[in-house]
Amino acid sequence: MVTQEEKKLHEEIKEAFPYAEDVDWNEVYQRIIYKYSTPHGLQHVKEELYKLEDEGEIIVHHIKPYNNPVEVQTLNGFPKKIPTTKLWNHKSCGQCGHIPGYPTSVFWIMNKLEIDYLDEPHQTSCTGWNYHASGASNPVALAGVYVRNMWRAYETGYFPLIHCGTSFGHYKEVRNMIVLHKEIRDKLRPIMRKLDMDIVVPEEVVHYSEWLFVMSKKAAQHKKYDLSNIKAAVHTPCHVYKLVPEDTIYDPSVFEGRRPAAPTGTVLNFGAKIVDYSTWWDCCGFGFRHILTEREFSRSFALFKKVIPAVEEGHADVFVTSDTGCVTTLDKSQWAGKAHGFNYNLPVLADAQFAAIMMGADPYKIGQIHWHATDVEGFLRKVGVPVDEYKEQFLQYLADLREGKRQPEYIYKPHRKIDFYLALPDRVKWYKGEQAVQK
Repeated sequence: MVTQEEKKLHEEIKEAFPYAEDVDWNEVYQRIIYKYSTPHGLQHVKEELYKLEDEGEIIVHHIKPYNNPVEVQTLNGFPKKIPTTKLWNHKSCGQCGHIPGYPTSVFWIMNKLEIDYLDEPHQTSCTGWNYHASGASNPVALAGVYVRNMWRAYETGYFPLIHCGTSFGHYKEVRNMIVLHKEIRDKLRPIMRKLDMDIVVPEEVVHYSEWLFVMSKKAAQHKKYDLSNIKAAVHTPCHVYKLVPEDTIYDPSVFEGRRPAAPTGTVLNFGAKIVDYSTWWDCCGFGFRHILTEREFSRSFALFKKVIPAVEEGHADVFVTSDTGCVTTLDKSQWAGKAHGFNYNLPVLADAQFAAIMMGADPYKIGQIHWHATDVEGFLRKVGVPVDEYKEQFLQYLADLREGKRQPEYIYKPHRKIDFYLALPDRVKWYKGEQAVQK
């Protein structure tokens, strides 16, 4: 018998996702079962990972109790552990270069929730851009960059949290390659030994949006504005849930698991309404190669295939997503449309920016909305954020900095984490000297 609560949930789903009625869910489930029952499914990779650890072939960076993990479900029903504290932040080239309010929002939320984290100063790029845009690399080189960064996290004792969706998907593919192919490990190991490192593979590859989702109910307790009248369209980045998709987390509380849990669940937990649009599954238009070779294709795709459906079908007030390329493409492509008379002006925010600003973060110093091409201020005024007051304070802050009247404000004490990093635990020196596996 269907309860009133279940009936209400179904009605809400039907209202929120009208296009879902056209989907043959049995056919979808059959495809999923077929794909993830193969020998190279996620569970198979993890079983092989632990076998290699037992054989001394690799070092597994385990999630420890002090990481305070939360267990969630992946697409194929297997659990995934999301560490919630003592996190080593693997930042994004594109976020730091084009959307600086993205990483600062992540750190601001961590400060607000009193999360212990490390902003690693010696991290390198994941080289995912090199691989996906030009293909100018090789499997051993890709694996070397991955292991080098994962070793840095391992020796600090902080668990890696990946900011960029491309790094996240790319690292999951590289992890599988290292685990499943001995010939890659045999070529990789002598290279890492020359760097005084060994092959480290984390127990899980975790995207920050997954962390934010599992923390979002706690974060929403700090919410300062009413979002009950806000309609949000969500774009889930391709590289977050279409590369190694069986590792994507789903939650029955997020529309019966009909969308990836993050970032849809985060937006829901902050009280906004999610709207459906017919092209929700499509790429944002970024696509790597064609952003380089056919930039006008990216811009027109972003506008006509994503922004316009989100506005005209979903009547969205804001577009929320969770990856570097998606924010920049959906946001900055709109000015090209404006030049041709398509003035849709749908503000685009990362889930971290959305959450931080709703929690009371300064939309300029932290959210840095002045880097966006669309009018984010209008959306924030609708929510009730005192934008003009924040803007006046920000402009005065910049004037004072120029005139030397004040010092810059930092999101954490300068060099605090660098000092920690330089004090490497003795156990790492011990491991390098006595426990390195001879294969």
